[in-house]
Amino acid sequence: MNVPSSTKKKSMVAVAAAVVLALAWWGWTRLSDDGPGDGFVSGNGRIEATEIDVATKLPGRIEEILVREGDFVKAGQPLATMQLDVLHAQRDEAEAGRQQAGHAAVAAEAQVTLRQSEVAAAQALVAQREAELDGAKRRLARSETLSAEGASSVQELDDDRARVRGAEAALAATRAQVAAAQAAVEAAKAQVVGARSTVDAAAASVARIQADIADSQLKSPRDGRVQFRVAHPGEVLGAGGRVLNLIDLSDVFMTFFVPETVAGRVALGAEVRIVLDVAPERVIPATVSFVASQAQFTPKTVETASERQKLMFRVRAQIPPELLRAHMEQVKTGVPGVAWIRLDPAAAWPPSLSAQGRD
Repeated sequence: MNVPSSTKKKSMVAVAAAVVLALAWWGWTRLSDDGPGDGFVSGNGRIEATEIDVATKLPGRIEEILVREGDFVKAGQPLATMQLDVLHAQRDEAEAGRQQAGHAAVAAEAQVTLRQSEVAAAQALVAQREAELDGAKRRLARSETLSAEGASSVQELDDDRARVRGAEAALAATRAQVAAAQAAVEAAKAQVVGARSTVDAAAASVARIQADIADSQLKSPRDGRVQFRVAHPGEVLGAGGRVLNLIDLSDVFMTFFVPETVAGRVALGAEVRIVLDVAPERVIPATVSFVASQAQFTPKTVETASERQKLMFRVRAQIPPELLRAHMEQVKTGVPGVAWIRLDPAAAWPPSLSAQGRD
């Protein structure tokens, strides 16, 4: 039976295609890279970085935002300013109160000096009254002697006795004045203490308002990059209102999960190699900086439904800051990739996972 030539050709093409597919499958199974071996474990994740919200400390209106999205900023660099009219008025008022309190303290100190002079005058008057009493007593003694001898009248004796009693009363009154003057001195000193405390309180108010003015200029807490502008000039924000969102590009890492069967072999500081989906030819070196102490089910966004039934441990791989600083312009967050951990320190990294990311 003769087979048509067209049928033969179709059969030959089918056989050739089958041979090509078989060779391709054999090459793929023999030459594909299915991982570096048992001394390593991998996990899927995304590049992340520490995020910082730059927010207002006090409620107020945004006057100006000095940076744009995507700008690199340095620690301490001004990013935005709030309107300061009210704070400036409060500072001026507090400064006037501080000066007024200072004048009151000076007046209180002058009162102390005045009261002390009154004490000195009263003490001098006591000395005078003591001298008068001493003279009256001497005169009374002479009158008593003369009256006993009949050389002085009884009237003179009674007058001398009255003078002694009067001198004693005057001396007691003067001593009371001294005590009152000394009490006035203590009261004046207490007023000085109160006035000085008022000065300190007023100075503290000025310092607090000045601190609020300084805090109204929003500064970058660290080196980073502006990711979002949450608010705009002219908007009124409450205390804690977000203005900008920064990412710290010197603190970049990948979070991924490893099975519970190997989690105990993952040590802090273990070497990691990260391969990103967008640049599979480039390998990024990292180290394990965190291993969860409690297992969890893998999040749905990481693995398939069957894989989510397994208990996994969360691991964080930290990229060296010096490498990040050298490639600051290329650092992007949210990029997916695969992280390989070397479980066995004696195992050698295969050429496909060499640390060419250090260059």
